[in-house]
Amino acid sequence: MTTTVPVGVGELAEIRAYCDFVGGAPAPVREELGIGVRGVGGSGVGSALAITASAEATNFFNRAGGFDAGRPIDEQVVAQVVDFFRARGVREGSFMVAPSLLPANWDSIAERFKLTEGTRFVKLGADVEVAARAAQAAKPLDPGLRVGRVEPDRAREWATVMMPTLGFATPAMVDVAQACVGRANWRQYAVCDGERIVGVGSVFVDGQCADMFGGATLGRWRGRGVQSALLAARVRGAREAGCRWIVAEAFAEGPGEHNSSLHNMMRAGFERLYDRVAWTWRP
Repeated sequence: MTTTVPVGVGELAEIRAYCDFVGGAPAPVREELGIGVRGVGGSGVGSALAITASAEATNFFNRAGGFDAGRPIDEQVVAQVVDFFRARGVREGSFMVAPSLLPANWDSIAERFKLTEGTRFVKLGADVEVAARAAQAAKPLDPGLRVGRVEPDRAREWATVMMPTLGFATPAMVDVAQACVGRANWRQYAVCDGERIVGVGSVFVDGQCADMFGGATLGRWRGRGVQSALLAARVRGAREAGCRWIVAEAFAEGPGEHNSSLHNMMRAGFERLYDRVAWTWRP
């Protein structure tokens, strides 16, 4: 199987998901977390994007991405992003650039702006129809568990499972996630044990491409088919939305490490497209 997700399409869907997720929070929450969004490297709907959540403790949401051959990253673009990070009081920010899009002089650019190699991610992608067929063979949920769409009246509970489980302890981040439920271009799912939400996941629809977002399972319910069910539900959601492709990101495995999420997605019909370094900037 060969997945033909255009690099720029997948990268742009990812950064747009992040920007919409935090940028759509209520104004007081955006102010509390230092949230800002800026187009870089061009203008219009196709421009690459930079985002900040400068008061969020992990620095995870301080990033720039969405580059492709028509939105290349070069010294001028890096300077734009760094200026934006500085103005927003960012302590640490990342440049997410597919390896095939790094310019020939990237080493000198990285040296000038003191960018260092940070976390490594695996970019995955699939044709939606291929992933939908794979979803039919997904590991079944344990008896008593069920998967379905999240309605607005359960948004707070859903968000309270999502953000702390993913390692975001700032209470305002729960507000961010709650505000995303039911928003246009998003579909949120949950696995319930009885009436309790025990696993969560979202998919962001960006035209022909959908981006997997925020899968998390509470500890007691891991290994019971929860993430496989959520993956299958999100693929179906992308298919229903008319998407052609679906992409996802996972932490790359170091020596002796095992990332269950990565392997779950590969079993679900996703293909490893490339490994990508988060190039880290610090003031």
